[in-house]
Amino acid sequence: MKQIKNILFSYWTMLILFILLGVGAAIATFIENDYGTSTSRVLVYNHLWYEIVMTLSIVNLLGIIYIRKMWKKTAQFIFHISFVIMLIGAALTRYMGYEGIMHIREGQTQNQMISFESYIQVAIKNGTKTYYNEFKKEFSAIGDNNFNYNIKFDNQVLNLTLDKYNFTKKENTIIDFITIKATLNNTSKTILLVAQKGQIGNIQTIQFKNIKISLSYGSKQLSLPFAIKLNDFQLERYPGSMSPSSYASEVTLIDKKNDTKFNYKIFMNNTLKYNGYQFFQSSYDLDEKGTILSVNNDPGTIPTYIGYFLLVLGLLMNMFDRRSRFIKLINYSKQFNIFIFFNLFFIFYSTSCMADENIVSYLQKFKKDSLQTASIFGHLIVQSNSGRMKPLDTLNNEILNKLTRKNTFLGMNHNQIILGMISNPNIWQNIKMLKIKNPKIKKILGIKKNRTNIAFNEVFTSDGNYILKDLINKANLINPNKRGTFERDIIKLDERLNIAYMVYYGNLFKIFPKPNDANNKWYNPLDAMDKFEQKDKIAIQTMIKGFIKNVANSNWNNANKFLKLIDLYQQKVGAKIIPSKSKINNEILFNKLKIFPKLTIAYMIIGLLLFIISFLTVFNKKWYSKKLNNFFFVILALLLIVHTFGMGHRWYISGHAPWSDTYESLVYIAWSIMFAGVVFFRKSIMALSATVVMAGIFMFTAHLTGIDPQITNLVPVLKSYWLTIHVSIITGSYGFLAIGAMLGFMALILFIFRGKDKENIDNTIRQIIAINETALILGIAMLTVGNFIGGVWANESWGRYWGWDPKETWAYVSIIVYAIVLHLRFIPKFDTPFVFAVTSTLAFSSILMTYFGVNFYLSGMHSYATGDPVPIPIWVYILTIMIFFTIILASKKKNLARLKV
Repeated sequence: MKQIKNILFSYWTMLILFILLGVGAAIATFIENDYGTSTSRVLVYNHLWYEIVMTLSIVNLLGIIYIRKMWKKTAQFIFHISFVIMLIGAALTRYMGYEGIMHIREGQTQNQMISFESYIQVAIKNGTKTYYNEFKKEFSAIGDNNFNYNIKFDNQVLNLTLDKYNFTKKENTIIDFITIKATLNNTSKTILLVAQKGQIGNIQTIQFKNIKISLSYGSKQLSLPFAIKLNDFQLERYPGSMSPSSYASEVTLIDKKNDTKFNYKIFMNNTLKYNGYQFFQSSYDLDEKGTILSVNNDPGTIPTYIGYFLLVLGLLMNMFDRRSRFIKLINYSKQFNIFIFFNLFFIFYSTSCMADENIVSYLQKFKKDSLQTASIFGHLIVQSNSGRMKPLDTLNNEILNKLTRKNTFLGMNHNQIILGMISNPNIWQNIKMLKIKNPKIKKILGIKKNRTNIAFNEVFTSDGNYILKDLINKANLINPNKRGTFERDIIKLDERLNIAYMVYYGNLFKIFPKPNDANNKWYNPLDAMDKFEQKDKIAIQTMIKGFIKNVANSNWNNANKFLKLIDLYQQKVGAKIIPSKSKINNEILFNKLKIFPKLTIAYMIIGLLLFIISFLTVFNKKWYSKKLNNFFFVILALLLIVHTFGMGHRWYISGHAPWSDTYESLVYIAWSIMFAGVVFFRKSIMALSATVVMAGIFMFTAHLTGIDPQITNLVPVLKSYWLTIHVSIITGSYGFLAIGAMLGFMALILFIFRGKDKENIDNTIRQIIAINETALILGIAMLTVGNFIGGVWANESWGRYWGWDPKETWAYVSIIVYAIVLHLRFIPKFDTPFVFAVTSTLAFSSILMTYFGVNFYLSGMHSYATGDPVPIPIWVYILTIMIFFTIILASKKKNLARLKV
């Protein structure tokens, strides 16, 4: 008995169980991507083996709490016991809760919903008697789906077994083909059932003499003890767009049994709760005359929320408990001095433009004289395709960046370039401004290999034929997953050409609001002159022709007058949705400052120099200077302030927290890294070096070609204060964990240089490991809290705080991974600085998978892709090889004991 106790409650058992939980969940996300949610649930999440491992993990945790008498340390006890309470809540949800979908048309009263779970439903009719049975069953696209059900009736037994199972995947939906073998009185017959998740199954019948058997597979009808009437469905769109801004259901709840009746408005993040049921706005009918509500009855919500609360409370208490390891590590780290070295320079480069003398003369004059008119032009308002109202300055900036991959061109700003393109297209179509880099495309177009830009006209023959037409068509026919560099580059070039074409003809500029338009839609000049009423057509035609003609003839004063007329028209007709002057001016200022690209350069350069210098100080203490230390600490703090200002500025412009898309979240991660380093780890030069390097890497990634930095509108479900809390905490945790990874890698490099007389190196390694562990404690605390707050947001938004979506699953995997890293010290064999350096470095791969891998390689509600993987960049392979090569070299001198804290 004692031996079993020692095994069950050991840290080795904990390690094995954690690995099983993490690896199982990780594999399940790939299974789900290829074979559907049902398969991952059957094989992993809902399988007995995974439930046993999870239960054993809690038993192991309770045993360790008892053996270590953890209740004597209140913070630790509260934190660890919260997981037990959460598991109780999860078990209640799993085995006693249920959910479904309710569809109601306007004016209809409904008390029926369909279940989320699928059932094999059997109805046996024998004369006047009818017998009904149901069996909850979920099929897996791979593995064993066999079942054997016996149904007793009238002293007879109907046996149902699986004869054959097939499936097909259509648009990420699994369609099941189930052939069931029914046996009655030694006679067997087969029946085919076709089903799709979330739909009522079609009933198929078979006859055994006078006994009729009806079978179906799919969701089943569930009755509610009350009814809901849909009085009105309301859908609001962003101005001039088909994108929904919000949708809501005006309903009346009718409970005759309890004599209750009241009206309620259900919309995203505003749930109807009644008698244990919760109703969430899920979707709507295409004709906008019906609503789809998700329904949830979950007895596990209260214990789960109690567990969440205790988790947060325990973590916060741990941060201030003098006896906690976190405080001890902080005190240990204070022994060390720091200094920071800074150097920043501006990178400038220009592109030549091959043109004849007339074009050169025009460009020189236009560059000098058009500045004021271009500025007024940039202050006009334009409506994006998604309905966002923004200054034309923003759109012009996006266009120039797309065409040239630069923020200025030929010494002119974006407003001047676009103004020139629309006023003198014949000239600008011959200017080499479109970015091109593929040698094969250059060869096809007959241009020199050293050229980096081409003119619009260079892709057309003298008779107007598009040279790349056939190649573009072939490239578009290839599956995105199978496209090579040539196909991707030619599609990008075609996109630039299309954008340039739309600029020359004014198709991109929706600057004219249509009078009395119900959806506040704005139109480009050509569409406005075609679709508006006659008097408005004449006014618009006069303004556009007068403006273009005067710009083309360099009559700048008159051009400015026509621009002011357009501005007055916008202010008068589009007054309902036009942004304030303050917002417009602030957005133009934001575009002009270009804070984030400049910070990227600063972080990259400072990070590189500080990385080098931090290692030099290990070998030569003379580099240390307290004054220089303080000076450059102030510089880094100022950069953090600038970064904070930039994010606040973007928040004000967009109207929502600046971490709602890929670009914003990467910028926010870089900010959280800087915040963590400057505020928490300023006592160590190594930590500050790791801080700036990782911040620079994330900022650089944010400004890669494939990531769109433009400000966009939020989808309805993201309009929630839970989003701000959830994303800010969970993404902020990445900053601490990134610093931990960088510090771990730096420690491995120092291991390589260890020798008999390198006591300073050993002390530095121990210092790095202590700071690293502090960073990981903060990181996993934020990651855990943020993940569970996300569960609260999900439960308040659509009635399920955990659905094993790939994003939340990989966040869960990351929590397990970092829990393993932090608890390895309890196993003597692994309680060394080398092991901690290796594991903290490699652990960050789970965060990269959570953030990038899920977004671009797995399908799910958080995904930016559809499951078709994009090519893995070559630098990923290089970095991976470099890390493992460093680990191998460092392992030769790994024997170093950790200082006990």
